[in-house]
Amino acid sequence: MSDFSPADPDSARAGANLPVVSVSEVSQAIKRTLEGSFEFVRVRGEISGFKRAASGHLYLSLKDENAVLDAVCWRGTAGRLGIAPEDGMEVIASGRITAYPGRSRYQIVIERMELAGEGALLKLLEERKRKLAAEGLFAEERKRPLPFLPEVIGVVTSPTGAVIRDILHRLADRFPRRVLIWPVLVQGEAAAEQIAAAIRGFNRLAPEGAVPRPDLLIVARGGGSIEDLWAFNEEVVVRAAAESEIPLVSGVGHETDTTLIDFAADRRAPTPTAAAEMAVPVRSELVNQILEADRRLRAAGQRWLEERRTLVEGLGRGLPDPARLIGEMSQRLDDRAERLANAVAALVTRRRERLADLGARLPDPRRQLALARERLESPAARLAALLGRPRLLIDRRQALKTLERVLESTSYANVLQRGFAVVRGPEGVIARAAGVTPGLTLDIEFGDGHAAAVGTGARPARTREPKPRAKRAKPSSGDEPQGSLL
Repeated sequence: MSDFSPADPDSARAGANLPVVSVSEVSQAIKRTLEGSFEFVRVRGEISGFKRAASGHLYLSLKDENAVLDAVCWRGTAGRLGIAPEDGMEVIASGRITAYPGRSRYQIVIERMELAGEGALLKLLEERKRKLAAEGLFAEERKRPLPFLPEVIGVVTSPTGAVIRDILHRLADRFPRRVLIWPVLVQGEAAAEQIAAAIRGFNRLAPEGAVPRPDLLIVARGGGSIEDLWAFNEEVVVRAAAESEIPLVSGVGHETDTTLIDFAADRRAPTPTAAAEMAVPVRSELVNQILEADRRLRAAGQRWLEERRTLVEGLGRGLPDPARLIGEMSQRLDDRAERLANAVAALVTRRRERLADLGARLPDPRRQLALARERLESPAARLAALLGRPRLLIDRRQALKTLERVLESTSYANVLQRGFAVVRGPEGVIARAAGVTPGLTLDIEFGDGHAAAVGTGARPARTREPKPRAKRAKPSSGDEPQGSLL
């Protein structure tokens, strides 16, 4: 019985002889009672209301169809649980029952946690697989081909154990390559985060950086139970593998083990050793293949040459004798040369005969000169007759001077010297005032030069009485009439 329980129940009901205690004392007494009665228990239930505090502690509730039990897992223990708790996960939690006086609540302090049977794990795995597949993370079109011969291979695995030794040994046997190891935990609650961080870390390396970026990634772990391999089923790992820009090979567990990273990887290897075999070809086999290809290439080239030689020989047998062809062509050339010479001689003869015929048809030059001389004699005689009459030449000269004076008197230049002017526009001489329009450019010619002007329009002329014209005196009958030039 508790230290606070009354010895006499009747006295307790009457309220007599009961000690007065504080709330803290009652809470501590209840806590000691719970911890003494439930020093270590294993509780099966479904996780509900899971959350991870900033301090790293885990808070959750375990429930079944009739009751709810609060639970807490301290930060130091949370990293060793082996699984990442989630709402809806059915687990078996091992720990001690205690009370939290601050809220008058009892709870289990979890020290270990495991999924409640393999069936529950498989059910959770199947649900997660369907969810990630619906997002397209396992689609075949996302998968990339592996490089034929990577220069650098990145390995994500535990730095200790047989797995990394098997991978390095198999790579050295097949085709030695440069290997970068990113050490991680492969089991436990922190394993998933480390594996995902390693995959993303390799992808963030610069291609030309101090640490070379791998051409291929291998994520590997040895075999184990479904609980041991659970880190490779975590969503963070699967998403990191699907997002990797570097081709990734999953080599987790043995041949019968299957994890979700196998579906997200570009290739799935049944074992870590098989992953190394997928990464590189066998060097000796590759050398043999190259030698065999070289041999076959040489043989094919030889066969091609033989076939072409046979073909050329066959074609040669069908060709005529070159000497005979040259002889025939030479004879044809001689024939053409002879015919050309004969044709040139005949052409010259025809041209000579034609020239002789044309020469015979031409008039005699001496006859032509005589005719020309006869045509010149008549004008020469008339000219001599004129030269023999000096009075006629004097008359013609006088008549010419008279005409010159008449022409000079009628020239418009003399008129300009008397104060008159000639007005010209763009189209020539303007004889009337109506031809002057506003803005018209004018050229006015005076007796001593030209002047430019712009027309402003026409004005009516002033009228005045015409002067009677003097009658021209008729020439006396004694005047000599004007002669003719001709």
